[in-house]
Amino acid sequence: MNVTDVTGPAAYVAILLAAIVEGEVVFVAAAALVGRGQLDPVGVAAAGAAGAAIGDQLYFYLLRGRLRRVLDRFPAIQRVGHRLAVRVLRHDTLTILSIRFSPGIRIALAAACAYANVPPLKFSLLNALTAIVWAALLLALVAWLGPRWLATLGISGWWGVLVPAAVVVLLTRRIARAERHAAEAPGDNGA
Repeated sequence: MNVTDVTGPAAYVAILLAAIVEGEVVFVAAAALVGRGQLDPVGVAAAGAAGAAIGDQLYFYLLRGRLRRVLDRFPAIQRVGHRLAVRVLRHDTLTILSIRFSPGIRIALAAACAYANVPPLKFSLLNALTAIVWAALLLALVAWLGPRWLATLGISGWWGVLVPAAVVVLLTRRIARAERHAAEAPGDNGA
């Protein structure tokens, strides 16, 4: 097998595992390869969506059981957890739906849903639906819509998929930084 060969089951397993851990960068790279005809779009979308849902739900389910009881032994964590739970309970559906599109605070949102005792079935179903939408949207932007629009400007070939991929990754990083900064802003009293 050639090192540059990205076809085959190993590529889709890599996409799945990367989506569990990280999210956008590997998935966007895979979408660029779809745009160049080197990976199957259905396989990439399925692996990315499954990995995204598994990654988000991992934190949710970890923080529902014994780990939460251990963390609740620390008064500061318990206070923050309670404040987050009150907020999440007001807008639990919106919170779940926004997790996949909140790159800087995904873990915190999943943890807040766990602390708020959001019903597991509701969390899992809504999160899985959002992961599918996330994967389809990124795949469409990077593999097809971006390159099609850039072709009208005379940009094609690898540049046609690399430019939208770079824009998505840079935009995601900027959003993550802004969300983390907003979450850490002083004066947030939980009201």
